[in-house]
Amino acid sequence: MTTTTHQAPARGEEELRELAAAGARELGAELSAEGIVPVDGEADHIAAIRWVAENFPSARIAVACSMADAVLPALVADQVPGVDVLFLETGYHFPETQGTKEAVKFMLDVNVVDVLPKLTVAEQDEQHGKDLFSTDPTACCRMRKVEPLADALKDYDVWFTGVRRDESPTRTNAPMVAFDQTHKIVKVNPMVRWSLDELTEYSNTHGLPVNPLLSDGYLSIGCAPCTRRVAPGEDPRAGRWSGTDKIECGIHL
Repeated sequence: MTTTTHQAPARGEEELRELAAAGARELGAELSAEGIVPVDGEADHIAAIRWVAENFPSARIAVACSMADAVLPALVADQVPGVDVLFLETGYHFPETQGTKEAVKFMLDVNVVDVLPKLTVAEQDEQHGKDLFSTDPTACCRMRKVEPLADALKDYDVWFTGVRRDESPTRTNAPMVAFDQTHKIVKVNPMVRWSLDELTEYSNTHGLPVNPLLSDGYLSIGCAPCTRRVAPGEDPRAGRWSGTDKIECGIHL
């Protein structure tokens, strides 16, 4: 696990709320018609990342990455070299996801931080029953994703996510910048207006690491036991927790 030591002091909640509101005003609730169309000579995502770089010490900035692709870490690292990239090491990832993480560590100027749950898979099986993901996926996500991330984000004032509005109905109105009520820090979604095709094109054009599962029908990649291929025409997240009414792990709700 890669770790990092933060030297910059944390800002108070009120100051972070004010910064988030200022960022929303500066960037605008609605910028361009599409995520990669320039606005006043600068694309939406670049403007959002630049705003963070100018308003926050680099040691207080984090990027969340599932290792489906490396577009977001690459974009942020262009303006914040050595930025912390948080990877939720659940213990259930596909080998392809682990391979993508290693490629990101090797190819990009980032610091990959493995965010670990309190319990190993074996300890969770012993305490909560084997394969909790099949009997209570919400509890499994909470212990292996939601709670570990919440603990990790206490070290930061702002975090970037790769949330896009086209991913699911629950993300249709996701803002570009807002105060995160759950974690009490600023949350920035610079690629919120991108489509999957735009993301794929950008990744290919710039030769970035990409999870090979994306080209094998896995349009939204999570833990192996809870992810299946998506059929043509299906919602990109239809392969997550298939057969249940669950569509989010809980991080972005």
